[in-house]
Amino acid sequence: MDWIIGLVGSFFMAGAAYKKRSLTRSGALAAFVMGTVYFGSGSLLWFGLLLTFFITSTGWSKWKKRAKSRFDTIYEKTGQRDAHQVWANGGIGMLLCVANALFPHPAWVFLFVGVMATVNADTWATEIGSLSRSQPRSVITWRPVPAGTSGAVSALGSWAAVGGALTIGGAAVVCLYIAQDLAFPYPYSWYLLLAIGISGAVGGVAGAFTDSLLGATWQAAYRCEKCGVATERLQHCDQATTLVRGFRWMTNDLVNSLSSIVGGLLAWLIGSLLLG
Repeated sequence: MDWIIGLVGSFFMAGAAYKKRSLTRSGALAAFVMGTVYFGSGSLLWFGLLLTFFITSTGWSKWKKRAKSRFDTIYEKTGQRDAHQVWANGGIGMLLCVANALFPHPAWVFLFVGVMATVNADTWATEIGSLSRSQPRSVITWRPVPAGTSGAVSALGSWAAVGGALTIGGAAVVCLYIAQDLAFPYPYSWYLLLAIGISGAVGGVAGAFTDSLLGATWQAAYRCEKCGVATERLQHCDQATTLVRGFRWMTNDLVNSLSSIVGGLLAWLIGSLLLG
């Protein structure tokens, strides 16, 4: 029954997101599959955090969209998410959800909370930070760089990352309290819930700043030889761009995946230390 509910619910949610142009056709299909697996093999904790990420990230991407449209030719991916973005943000979490269903253990849950906190923090930092009135700075040199530059941070974006991570940490506390996930051998107490919230929030913030660090060093950065703009795109002004930094294979989606792994591992480590 859980699988049927997940399938039907995910179908309507993905369809609505596609209709609102929050997802491309491939993104909607990926979200449909992912939502079905999350609901069918996981408890409220798993599906609840996925839903929290999807709703909040979609909301912020729509917020002042016209003002952020100037970055559409700079960022590799923009507001309407495709399948690659959907899998990069939720694919690792789905694997952890399936692993927990097959081999229940608290470690999977801590890893998952850290992963989702990271992708949420990173999304909030991008969507909100891009509206900063102050010029962002490179996370490596701390020199001012053009808005939209990979690896650039601002005060507004940094606070947004903290808010995104805290939101997932708080949602994890609520969902775990309601769901009473059987994977946990620990007695349900406020200390356990606090450990989940803290580990997720800290892991999420660390993962988001790892994303910025990778963005400033290894992620592929290009320049348009025609207009001179720095971009993440392979094409600009209807011609091929020139690689100026990083590795061609280090795409934005891969950076997102790697940083979420870092956030997940740190959340697991902190959770393990807090619970002994």
